[in-house]
Amino acid sequence: MKKTFYITTTLPYINATPHMGFALEIVQADALARMYRLLGYEVIFNTGTDEHGQKIYQKALDENKSPQKYTDEFAEKFNLLKASLNLSYTNFTRTTDDYHIKAAQEFWKLCAKNGDIYKKDYKMKYCVGCELEKTDSELVDGRCPLHPNLEMEILHEENYFFKFSNYQKMLLEHYTKNPDFVMPEFRLKEITTFVKKGLEDFSISRLKKKMPWGVDVPDDPDHVMYVWFDALINYISTIGWPLDSEKFKKFWPGTQVAGKDNLRQQSAMWQAMLMSAGLPCSEQIFIHGFITAAGQKMSKSLGNVVDPLDEVKKYGTDALRYYLLREIPALDDGDYSEKRMVEIYDSELANELGNLISRITTLAEKDEIILDTLSLEFRELFTVETTKLMKAYQFNKVLERIWEKIKFLNKQTNDFEPWKKSKVNRSNFLQTSLKELHSLGYMLLPFIPESADKIIKATKGPIRKISPLFPKKDQ
Repeated sequence: MKKTFYITTTLPYINATPHMGFALEIVQADALARMYRLLGYEVIFNTGTDEHGQKIYQKALDENKSPQKYTDEFAEKFNLLKASLNLSYTNFTRTTDDYHIKAAQEFWKLCAKNGDIYKKDYKMKYCVGCELEKTDSELVDGRCPLHPNLEMEILHEENYFFKFSNYQKMLLEHYTKNPDFVMPEFRLKEITTFVKKGLEDFSISRLKKKMPWGVDVPDDPDHVMYVWFDALINYISTIGWPLDSEKFKKFWPGTQVAGKDNLRQQSAMWQAMLMSAGLPCSEQIFIHGFITAAGQKMSKSLGNVVDPLDEVKKYGTDALRYYLLREIPALDDGDYSEKRMVEIYDSELANELGNLISRITTLAEKDEIILDTLSLEFRELFTVETTKLMKAYQFNKVLERIWEKIKFLNKQTNDFEPWKKSKVNRSNFLQTSLKELHSLGYMLLPFIPESADKIIKATKGPIRKISPLFPKKDQ
């Protein structure tokens, strides 16, 4: 029986087109999904769109559209990332999907049955940008630090609440027993500190007459679910819960990938909800940093986002994937720079990798080299240490190791100068080099899959000169 691996991104909130921060998250998840498949696992890779809540409702009204029409249009824009970034996800969950809505309602019923949902009148400060309640201690000059251009809203209404406060002890025990539950380690310490300070129950509904765009609360037609409560349930609804228990047990618990602004929701709120419903906690939560632009967080509200689809048009899919996985620190913030992209594209991708492949395959085709003894498999090439680095989300370190090999092969080729040798004298060199390049192709499959596949195909059987993988930008 095959081993299984389940990985999911967060579901981006579709009040604007996809931005570079989400491209980073989904490419990281894709690299892991591809690696596990190549290692022989049965993989489910989930992403999708978060489609309920005040921001979506207001955007739809502003554009004179029904919320459903608005979300249908934006969900398609996010699904376009699959081709643009060469993603291998298997599931695309929309929180307006019927199966998800039914799962959210069933989840609510379980939490209510266990005594963790109650109703009360409440007044709170609310950031529409985060779709979250904010305490005074979280505000800077009276505003949310993540959305400083938005004024805080004061909500005063009757809401249902989830008894988050019931789960402080259980969460802390879970963190202690599972020291790798949140990666990196300093994020686990951060959420532990937050939970130790005490947990306040949070609102999980909105009055339907004020904000009708949401999942109906079971047995109460006056309320819809709060967007966060509903959206988090996608992680299990997409793998069959509650109807397909066999599939659910086969793949859950899974790995979740999220940005650092999602730390509280993913590693505390969602885990408490799972505990309430009597379900296992997530296997692991990988928290990545922000992508900055000139040192500032990329933010739709700040207007400094870089459109990943535009960058793909300029540099190609694999070049953007390579930048995100090599240049952005996996566990902390990193900067996206057009200047740096050009440098990496020209020096590492076009010169070091592209020229190496081109030189060797050109000579091998001329000499009619045939490799018919290759039996390489990915699992043989991805060493224990490399796999360990991938499982620790150290994508950049893995690529550094691969590039050390590429640099070595370039030096070896320059030193030997096979183009100056006779056909007989360079035969062994080309045979060995082609085998090395073939193995490199397999090692690069999780990161730059299209180029890696071309390398693998070009270095077996009758060798054919490969066209430039990364044409220079001035060509």
